[in-house]
Formats: sequence, C-alpha cells, structure tokens
Amino acid sequence: DKATDPSTPEENWECIQRFCDQVNAGTEGPSLAPRLLAHKIQSPQETEALHALTVLETCVNNCGEGFHHEIAKFRFLNELIKVLSPKYYGTWSSEKVKSRVTEVIFSWTVWFPQEVKIRDVYQMLKKQGIVKEDPKVPEDKILPPPSPRPQNSIFDTDEEKSKLLARLLKSHHPEDLQAANRLIKSMIKEEQEKSAKVSRRATTISEVSENVKRMDELLENYKRQELSGSDQETLQTLFQRCEKLRPLLFRLASETVDDDEALAEVLQASEQLSQALGQCRQAVAA
Repeated sequence: DKATDPSTPEENWECIQRFCDQVNAGTEGPSLAPRLLAHKIQSPQETEALHALTVLETCVNNCGEGFHHEIAKFRFLNELIKVLSPKYYGTWSSEKVKSRVTEVIFSWTVWFPQEVKIRDVYQMLKKQGIVKEDPKVPEDKILPPPSPRPQNSIFDTDEEKSKLLARLLKSHHPEDLQAANRLIKSMIKEEQEKSAKVSRRATTISEVSENVKRMDELLENYKRQELSGSDQETLQTLFQRCEKLRPLLFRLASETVDDDEALAEVLQASEQLSQALGQCRQAVAA
C-alpha cells in the first residue's frame, strides 16, 4: 500500500525496495506479489496504477526467475489485458496507464523471447486493434537481460560490463537508469550479433554437409554411368553452389579465430567441401 500510495506523486523507492525484499524473502512471494500488483494496476486512480507499474517493473529487475515465471502466466497477463480491453476496464483506464501497460508487455516480448504466452498475448492485442503499433520504450524504462540466458552470454562473460550494469540498475537516479538502458541495448546488440554469427555458421556447415553427401551419391552413379539427365543437372547445380560456399567458409573461419572448437568445425567442413569439389572435377574430366 505504501509503495503504491496515490497521495504521494513521486515514487517511494524505499518502500518499493522493501516490497522487492519481501518478494525475495519467502517462497510464496513470487506468486503472491503479481496478484497484489494486478489489483493496484487496475485501480481507477491513475497515480496508484502508475506507481504499481513501477513496482512491477522494479520487481522484474530484482526478483529473479520465480517472479518472471509468474508474470508470464496467462493468469497474470489476463489482468493486464483487462486494463487495456474495452470489454473490461479499458473504457475508463487513463491513456497514460494504458500506454504504460502496453510498454510493459511489449518490453517483455523483447526481454523474454522464450515466453511464448507473452508474445501470444501481445500479438492478440495487436490483432484486435487494441495496440495499434509497437511503443517506443523511454530511455529510463529498465528491464533486465533475458533470463535464462544462453551459455557464454556477454552478460556473463564480460565481467566489467556486468558489474557496471548491476551498479547502475541499483541506482534510483534517472541519469543512471538511462545509462543502464543504453548499456543494456549495446550489450543486447552485441549478443544478437554473436548469436547471428553462430546461427550463420551452423546453417552453412549443415548445408555443406548435406550438399557434399548428395554430391557423393550422384558421383557414384556418374562413375557407373547410371546418372540421368536431370541428375546430371542436379550435380552441376550442386557443384556451382559448393563453389559459392567456399568463400563463405573462409569468412566464417576468420570470424572464429578466437573459438578453437568452432574454428575446427569450419575447417573440417572446408576440407570436406574441397575434397568433394576435387572428386567432382576428376570424375567429369575422366
């Protein structure tokens, strides 16, 4: 009640922090807190609802996976939908409150991509026209990095940045929150680029493996003179595609010089590809 008191225009950060501490202190905290917050977020008093949303976002920052798991359930998400939907409280909820709720749900689709229910709820709101376009989340709206994160995530491996981020997130100064948000965005971008490289490498190596296997099968039939006209065209297409994959593998190798295991995979795929292309040239020349 103190953390969401509508008679205080500014956030009571001491009470908000104590509320988070209570959530973390007991086993029932993560399941009980969202129910209490949902009731406050649905308040007809705008200030109380906005304070409750601030408490919610702070809990997301500070209360860990148990709390994240609870807010990703339909039971809680439906309470947020009621604030937006004209069938429930959407007709009298203030635009400011509805805007904040939309920002919160949208932000969670970004921070918790593994939580399918959050994404489904947001897409449903867009399909029903309740959300017209993706909101632009303000600089000082902080949410934590996704959890659980992939192994070797930059949030874990870059100790210096992680310590700086933790310090900024604990601050209640707006300029520190803005700095934290900018740092998170840069770290997320770096994480996404790293993930994209891993995905590109896996896709390319898989394609090389499949093409080499198919080319070997066709070459066996070619040597036995059992290759049809259409299969000869397929072999030629495969050869051309494999030629194009070679420079791609060289580029992937240069990107993975600091990862011995990944580099070994790329070099092995490159060797298989070179052998297949060489055998194809010899067979055709003979």
